[in-house]
Amino acid sequence: MRKACTKVLELAPDHADAHFLLGIVYASAARYPEALDRIGRAVALAPERADYLAQQARCLIMVRRDAEAREAAERALALEPRDALALDTVGVVLSRTGVHDRAAEAFRRAVALRPDRADFHYNLGTALRIVGDFSGAERALERAVALEPRLYKAHSVLAELRTQTPERNHIDRLSALLATVGDDVDGELHLRHALAKELEDLGDYAAAFAHLAAGKARKRATLDYSFETDRALFDSVRATCTEEFLARAGEGWPSDEPIFVVGLPRTGTTLVERILSSHSKVQSAGELGTFALCLKRAAGTRTPRTLDPETIGATANADFAALGRAYLESTRPITGEQPRFVDKTPLNFFLVGFIAAALPNARIVCVRRGALDSCVAIYRRMLAPDYVYYRFAYDLLDIGRYYVRFDALMRHWRRLLQDRFYEIRYESLIADPRGETERLLGHLGLDWEEACLEFERNPAPVATASAVQVREPLNAAGIGRWRRFEAQIEPLRIELERAGVEL
Repeated sequence: MRKACTKVLELAPDHADAHFLLGIVYASAARYPEALDRIGRAVALAPERADYLAQQARCLIMVRRDAEAREAAERALALEPRDALALDTVGVVLSRTGVHDRAAEAFRRAVALRPDRADFHYNLGTALRIVGDFSGAERALERAVALEPRLYKAHSVLAELRTQTPERNHIDRLSALLATVGDDVDGELHLRHALAKELEDLGDYAAAFAHLAAGKARKRATLDYSFETDRALFDSVRATCTEEFLARAGEGWPSDEPIFVVGLPRTGTTLVERILSSHSKVQSAGELGTFALCLKRAAGTRTPRTLDPETIGATANADFAALGRAYLESTRPITGEQPRFVDKTPLNFFLVGFIAAALPNARIVCVRRGALDSCVAIYRRMLAPDYVYYRFAYDLLDIGRYYVRFDALMRHWRRLLQDRFYEIRYESLIADPRGETERLLGHLGLDWEEACLEFERNPAPVATASAVQVREPLNAAGIGRWRRFEAQIEPLRIELERAGVEL
């Protein structure tokens, strides 16, 4: 294909299709700069081609040029294409850039053109879940699995959309699929998570845990993971971010727009984000992940991971004012509609010291939850299977070791940053929502607004695993959930107690 396209371009250098196809060849080889060059030429020659713009947007996303990707996707959508694949690609890009309502629109149009594509129905279902249309999401996902029963990831989303009952559940269907899943490790993981969720809903906690343990163990066996990788990252952060480091860092970029909400996954970070973004002066930016990318660029390391000890150690001579400015620029055009915005990227808890150096006027809120509930919540949820930073989540003892290091790092930030680092307890928020919210808003310099207590009415999209829960009023259902699995998690409890962690 590449040679054929090159030959065509030698004879006809303005052949848009040849440029485009050559760009697709480069993209398939993950050579995105070359792909963007060729597809950009195709777009210049044929700006009315929505499929060209859709693929340009997809490549821009891959190199994290999100603002440009969103612009290209919107241009493609405005052309009202009749190409279902282009519409689906546009929807994926818009979803990745946080424009979930527009993504749902693109997916709807793709499904209308190609109702036989299970993957298009799946994408529509996940988009509808994010924007809060759970019944619509269920219909789309059921259509997806009717077309392709082995679209295993759709089953795990379906299980989470509502509380299952003895009269209405998917256990028989899931069990039948599990019997035929074969060597598909990720497929088994999705099915076992779905079964665990539904069996837990029905009160069969032992069977639920057995499915979790089996699915997690099989996935864990396929991963090239050692806890020492995470230990080294925790250690490098603490060794680098000292009082002397902050003193050397300079004044940073003087913006008070960002509010960083950090913490372990599944510990209430989305809940706190929803409370804050219900305020008239605060906008939710979602899980941006861009501060880590900006830090990586500032460090100048060429290691494959965004966060690693080499990158952390290379930040000593970074220009932190430039880092703060670069981060703010990376949030546009998602942010800017309100005076303040929330970046709820849980793993920014590693980067609290760097955030404080780069953005000294930014506020940092860490959400904490009881140790056993935190660890069990992580184990119960299928976090992104291919995300390298969540590989600890497949083994309870790895999760426990991770929690111990996390707890020590949070104590480090408290000592280092004092009142610049604000901790809020999930359990305290549930017990006294008004009091805890008043204190939180006061710390952030925000006036009281009653809407913050009515966050379940907040219509903004929720792209996290808590999309269903945070559209319900506050309740204590998640507190003490670990007791359902008390016998099975005894080794975890011993591990945490031995480390001196408050349970």
